[in-house]
Amino acid sequence: MTKLLPTSTAGSLPKPAWLAEPEKLWSPWKMDGAALAQAKQDALRVTLAEQRDAGIDIVSDGEQTRQHFVTTFIEGLEGVDFEQRETVRIRDRYDASVPTVVGAVARPRSIFVEDAKFLRGLTDAPIKWALPGPMTMIDTLYDAHYRSREKLAWEFAKLLNEEAKELEAAGIDIIQFDEPAFNVFFEEVNDWGMAALERAMEGLDCQKAVHVCYGYGIKANTDWKATLGSEWRQYEMIFPAIQKSSVDLVSLECHNSHVPLDLIEMLRGKKVMVGAIDVATNTIETPEEVAATLRKALQFVDVDKLYPCTNCGMTPLSRQVARGKLAALSAGAEIIRRELGVSAAA
Repeated sequence: MTKLLPTSTAGSLPKPAWLAEPEKLWSPWKMDGAALAQAKQDALRVTLAEQRDAGIDIVSDGEQTRQHFVTTFIEGLEGVDFEQRETVRIRDRYDASVPTVVGAVARPRSIFVEDAKFLRGLTDAPIKWALPGPMTMIDTLYDAHYRSREKLAWEFAKLLNEEAKELEAAGIDIIQFDEPAFNVFFEEVNDWGMAALERAMEGLDCQKAVHVCYGYGIKANTDWKATLGSEWRQYEMIFPAIQKSSVDLVSLECHNSHVPLDLIEMLRGKKVMVGAIDVATNTIETPEEVAATLRKALQFVDVDKLYPCTNCGMTPLSRQVARGKLAALSAGAEIIRRELGVSAAA
């Protein structure tokens, strides 16, 4: 990954309409059995082609084989009952019906590894694969067994580490842990959340990333953002812990947000995936708008460590809008490369 300003996505990309209902979280599959397995592989081919056509340098699976960035991993575990549901408050923001932890959690087999091997066989490009982080996992469940957020997070961290090591062995270049809960539970992050994430990353030789954002572009999240005032300084509470961690890349929400970009200075030395695409709007950014966000970020992150990215996942968007946004991201990054005197082929 020697190219300057390599572009990537934060995580999910819209699914084809023949696989699941578009523009909807937790959208049910439109088929099952062998037909579904084939359809998922077809969707991986499609999302890879769309990323490459848009000029994305570090590709991903677009989470085409999962209904949700957290629950699909949990579905592969033992000790969680999806029939026994309780209503919990997700990230202190909205209520949701969630499965219940009823016994010791265990990972009887790989969850995403076969999908990763399939994608690796389709491309020589660097691949980033997202897993839910331990703290975000516990915030998406009702715990009737451990009755301790810290204990459950630690157990999940062990299982995530097993999965991450197998993904690395399958040829994944960057493993990203999605931790939007880091942006809410600051005391827990500093008390034990960062330690749990370190446990999930333990022993990995590939690049390790953490994604901390303000959420999908859904109403519950946009309503919450409207209460945060003119400056969003949540990152300030967790950046010191991230700076001291073994995390290599930090994926952040920057474009059209009220995050003071000078906070990124606290991460100096880390690689930063700067969110330059707003996923909470259907308006497609212009390349110059993307470039403007990247220019501001370059005041606070070394140029060889800036990775243009999207703010968050794009599942709730249409494929047409997502394609346009990815193309704008690539074009905006190329504007900055030209300004720096470096061509796209560098």
